[in-house]
Amino acid sequence: MAILRQLILAIVVLAGTAWAWAQYVPSAVPVLERIGVADLLGVAEADDAAPARRSWGGGGPAGVIVAPVVQGVIDNRIEAIGDGRALRSVTLRPEVTGRITDLAITGGEFVEAGTVVLRLDDESQRIALERARLVHAEAEADAERLEQLGGTGAVSAVRLREARLALRTAALELEEAEYELTRRTLRSPIAGWIGVLDIAQGDRVSADDPIATVTDRSAILIDFRVPERVVGRIEPGRAISARPLGIPDLVLDGEVSAVDTVVDSTSRTLRVKGRVDNSADRLRAGMAFEVTLRFQGDTLPAVDPLSVQWSADGSFVWAVRDEKAVRVPVLIRQRDATQVIVEADLAPGDLVVTEGVQGLRPGAELRITGSGQGAQAAIDAPAKRL
Repeated sequence: MAILRQLILAIVVLAGTAWAWAQYVPSAVPVLERIGVADLLGVAEADDAAPARRSWGGGGPAGVIVAPVVQGVIDNRIEAIGDGRALRSVTLRPEVTGRITDLAITGGEFVEAGTVVLRLDDESQRIALERARLVHAEAEADAERLEQLGGTGAVSAVRLREARLALRTAALELEEAEYELTRRTLRSPIAGWIGVLDIAQGDRVSADDPIATVTDRSAILIDFRVPERVVGRIEPGRAISARPLGIPDLVLDGEVSAVDTVVDSTSRTLRVKGRVDNSADRLRAGMAFEVTLRFQGDTLPAVDPLSVQWSADGSFVWAVRDEKAVRVPVLIRQRDATQVIVEADLAPGDLVVTEGVQGLRPGAELRITGSGQGAQAAIDAPAKRL
């Protein structure tokens, strides 16, 4: 008998708990109906035509706090992370092998185009150049002398042609000697900032050894990728804003400078190159940037996050219409800490319940006891519903 009494007591407690759950939790009734105990407990899901239930104590209209529906925009911007690089960048390499006799710069400084970076030992080339000059001078004098004698018939045409050929050959050898001497001097081809040098005077370097990098960072190019859905909406010249991740308080305006012609089949993204000004010289090549592009976007209702409720049928909000509660299904499109953008039968200016939703039923009379930002204006002058 003791076991039977305990079993009966347990059933009564469970039934009472289920009944209380159905009374005060709006989403409980559909659950109890699906498991077949709603009728046994005498509860059923209310509809709009059913008499409104009182909240908690049942002593009149339910006191609630409301917030207005506002206008939200989605798909109005794209954010991406990109890598910055200098407007121009050149790696300096010697054309020949040799020993450094003069290191003209120390590194980490700005150089103009044509600035000498280093000189290699060039004694042999200077000797070759001097020899070429002597040969050229001799050939030039010989050719002039034969030209003068050519009019008298004392010099044959063949001899005169040979002299001219010798002069031309000497001129070419002189140009070659001058060129070989210039190859012993390394100059910067562009104006920019030269990086740190890992060499010293007296070091021996080989042809094509990297000596230093010169970067023109008057502007920074940013490589980033955008999803393929915006391919038709992005073009060179479109405005962008860029924020260096290392300098979060700095936001720069720029523009799209180039758009790739092929969508990557793996990531389904398109490569884009942006450009931002760096006249203040606060940016460096290799920095990471958060890039934002803004578009027209779609306009939808936006509600307070506290107003969104959930049931077995999905998400919904309690809207205030004619001082009564109306359950409005919503499809969430985007949310953040301050608002939830939804697709729903709502219009800017409508009021939705944010606090006091526990005992609400469709058609329940409401008494607004408080309001969120902008709600009082909506109460005084409600907007025309769409």
